[in-house]
Amino acid sequence: MTKATNERTGGARRATDDETYDVVVVGAGAAGLNAALLLGRARRRVAVVDAGEPRNAPASHTHGFLSRDGLSPATLLDLGRAEVARYGVRFIRGRVEQIDPGFHVRMTGGPVLRARRVMVATGLRDDLPDIPGVRERWGRDVLHCPYCHAYEVRDQPLAVLGTHPNAVHQALLLRGWSDDVVFFRHTLDLTPKDRERLEARGLRVVEGEIRNLVVDGDRLRAVELADGRVVPRAAVFLPPRMVPYDELLTRLGCARDDDGWVVTDRTGRTGVSGVWAAGNVVDPRAQVITAAGMGSAAALAINADLLDEDVDHAVERHRATTAVTSPGGGDGR
Repeated sequence: MTKATNERTGGARRATDDETYDVVVVGAGAAGLNAALLLGRARRRVAVVDAGEPRNAPASHTHGFLSRDGLSPATLLDLGRAEVARYGVRFIRGRVEQIDPGFHVRMTGGPVLRARRVMVATGLRDDLPDIPGVRERWGRDVLHCPYCHAYEVRDQPLAVLGTHPNAVHQALLLRGWSDDVVFFRHTLDLTPKDRERLEARGLRVVEGEIRNLVVDGDRLRAVELADGRVVPRAAVFLPPRMVPYDELLTRLGCARDDDGWVVTDRTGRTGVSGVWAAGNVVDPRAQVITAAGMGSAAALAINADLLDEDVDHAVERHRATTAVTSPGGGDGR
């Protein structure tokens, strides 16, 4: 494809290492992939950098995603990458260690990518309580999201561990999926109001610290307390402490809100010009389908921002050409 043809077709040519991408997307979960999909379809030069460590990798299924309910997270991402690749988007496996203003996207042990705009969709990590068995069973029968997982363990003996201030709300919510929900207070302080709400909802509160989770035959069987009591349970829920992978954003100067999350507008635009963010890196409540929608909104806004810049440059060139070729415009005649 010649340069003239490429300009006529809107810049669909695939960028090489010595070129500037229209957009570099950091992270290839639902938010990053959906953004790349729309930007690729808009014929933008796009690179997606991904470290290959999705948050939901331990889970066997993804739920609540229309037309994809029950699909494994790995399969969902494989399908997404295949769809995005059809539009000439470049995928780069690696980890971004820094984004310099301008934007130069620096990869660990890899190339430095130049971009006109960047979108960060690096997600978050789940910090789990130090209870034996929790990390080993995480995403299997130790779960965090009732909307994602509770239907699959409905009507079974469930537990909620009092390891986080949101645990009371989670227990009250889970009562909608099972009549047998036990709240293990563990180290959480309960107010009289908390206790009243749990009791009114029909939940039993068990006092005492948890020693470990009992696993047998690759299945969770019970919760064991420090005093030796064993309470049979089929699944355990707990709200983890969610920590965003937002260092790339904060180093660029993006501000956080009072709760510690990077501030964006409804399109994912941060307070730093040219920088967008979407998915769990800025919203701990975002499920897979929500993150995908956030990526879509960001892509539309990014393309509109690029368009404004493209048009401004085109107008400048047009004015310069007109000034040179018009009578009295200094063409030498």
